[in-house]
Amino acid sequence: MTQSPFELLTLIVAPAILTNSASVLSLGTSNRFARTVDRSRFIYEKMKEPEKLPASEVALYQKQLPIVGKRSLLLVKALTCFYIAIGAFAATAFVSLMGAAVTLFHYVLVSNITMMAALACGVVGVISLVLGTVLLVQEMWLALNFLHAEVELSEGIQVNPIL
Repeated sequence: MTQSPFELLTLIVAPAILTNSASVLSLGTSNRFARTVDRSRFIYEKMKEPEKLPASEVALYQKQLPIVGKRSLLLVKALTCFYIAIGAFAATAFVSLMGAAVTLFHYVLVSNITMMAALACGVVGVISLVLGTVLLVQEMWLALNFLHAEVELSEGIQVNPIL
């Protein structure tokens, strides 16, 4: 056990910083999701009257629509992970604070339980944060391939997709 409850309170700083990181990632991911929704609406509007479009554009939009759906799903999963991370890090900070208070009263068993609970919450938060970023990387590669297809159409050149 520690000499001072302030040593335990310093454990609250790490979850606070990680909460901020997850919040920033959530904001950026929400913006990406909004752009993906806008893109799907654009494609849907274009495909309402495909006879007014060149065949190459119709083919591109038909190819892109399922990709937009995949991107949206990846972004929603990433947002879910980031929200779980935010909640887990907030729980970690709260449980750490409770653990510091319990330690003041020398309740060893309760102190150990709160320490394990804080650790579990922190682990859930970190795993969620890492999983969310992996999903964002997957979505980014889909977006890049999406862009390559549009360059091919607009410039009439063949761009080799990355994935």
